[in-house]
This record gives sequence, C-alpha cells and structure tokens, in this order.
Amino acid sequence: MPSSPAKKHRDDSEARRAMQLSTWFALGAGALGVLLIALPDLLPAGGPWVQLALGALTLFFAFRARAIGTRGVNDYDGRLSLLAALAGFAILFFAGNAAFNVLVSLGG
Repeated sequence: MPSSPAKKHRDDSEARRAMQLSTWFALGAGALGVLLIALPDLLPAGGPWVQLALGALTLFFAFRARAIGTRGVNDYDGRLSLLAALAGFAILFFAGNAAFNVLVSLGG
C-alpha cells in the first residue's frame, strides 16, 4: 500500500489577504480594549460591557486569522495573531472583573 502523499499547503492570495485583515482587526480591537482597560474614564457609560465585546471580537479575529493562516498560507508565522489572542484573554479577564463588580453593586 503506498503511503498517502504529504499534504501540500496551498498558498492562496485570498487566504493571505483574509488572514492579514483578520490579524489587523484583532490587533486593532485588542489595542482599543487595552486602552479602555488602562483608561476606563474614556467610556463611562457601559464601559465593562464594551470592553467585554472588544475582548470577544479580539479573540474571534485572532483565532480566525490563525485558522486561515495555518490552512491556507505557506509561510504563516502567527506571532501577531497570538499576541492579539493574549490581549483578548487579558481584556476579557479585566473587563469580566469590572462587569462582575457592577453586577454585584446592583444586587445590593
């Protein structure tokens, strides 16, 4: 039985563009989320909820970029999307803590 041929990664220009866009969207959302975590007075009304949404968007775009990059791009590095994913986890952690404190203060 012949062994199966090694899977070749295809280098698709559309995949490369989608990966780059997802990476930059993730980094942008991550930078905005970290800015709002560092300076919470910039967004006084609904701050933790917006931060939670930015953290979720950061994670979504970062993992989407990693999935597209590993499947469709030959020389995919992935360090920028990994940085964005780490920022997304940090944003969710700190914004989740702030949102929990808001909910606890409403409860009495």
